[in-house]
Amino acid sequence: MSWAARRRFLILLIVGSCVVAFLALLSIATFYQTPSCTDSTQNQDEEGIDCGGSCPYLCTAQKQPPTVLFTKALTNSAGRTDIIASVENKNASAAAKNVPYRIMLYGANQVLLQEVTGTLDLLPGAATPVYVPGVVSGKQAVVGAFLSIASSSPQWFLMATDSRIVPRVSNTQQSGTLATPRIDATLSNPSVTDLRAVPVIVIVRGVRGEVIAASKTIVQTIPAQGEAIATFTWNSPFASAPASIEVVPIIPLP
Repeated sequence: MSWAARRRFLILLIVGSCVVAFLALLSIATFYQTPSCTDSTQNQDEEGIDCGGSCPYLCTAQKQPPTVLFTKALTNSAGRTDIIASVENKNASAAAKNVPYRIMLYGANQVLLQEVTGTLDLLPGAATPVYVPGVVSGKQAVVGAFLSIASSSPQWFLMATDSRIVPRVSNTQQSGTLATPRIDATLSNPSVTDLRAVPVIVIVRGVRGEVIAASKTIVQTIPAQGEAIATFTWNSPFASAPASIEVVPIIPLP
């Protein structure tokens, strides 16, 4: 091979190498995806797909699924149905926000009458009440209600300490008449800032522990280091004599 031919070959080799390097860089820039917690791939230091390790969410397989403690349908005086339920999170240091749930209402012969959906927050190691008022169920009587949560629905995250400001409940009293019962409870705000629009749920149980009534109200303002009264009223008597009353302020997770 002559010197001129070798020179042309060397130039072509250099140009070809540059083209190959450019195409390689272009392919990497186009197709390579930086590992992240939203790429549907187990990479980085993840313990599962987009969970564990440095990702904000914990792996669902490593956590206990939420447990539905009870679901109760309560027919009100207007012929509509109120639903009260309780969902327990047995994970002591894991929480989940905006977890979707589904409530199915059944009539006689397991006929599906209505379906209700919503979301709730699951607190570490605690039970959370769910109250849905005035569900229209048609002319048929509701004989059963079931709340369900898909085990894959909660996006668990670590919550070792609770930073929420939760009002303290005291002085729970029943009054009113047999036909129109009333319950009042005092809510105390321990913080130096006002709490506004606080949802509060009450669950009333009979002597055998069965739920006989439930309701929900909104306390518009609980002043800083002050108190406010949560009041619940009914336009029909309780199914039996109340034996215990539980009042639960609902403070969303941060």
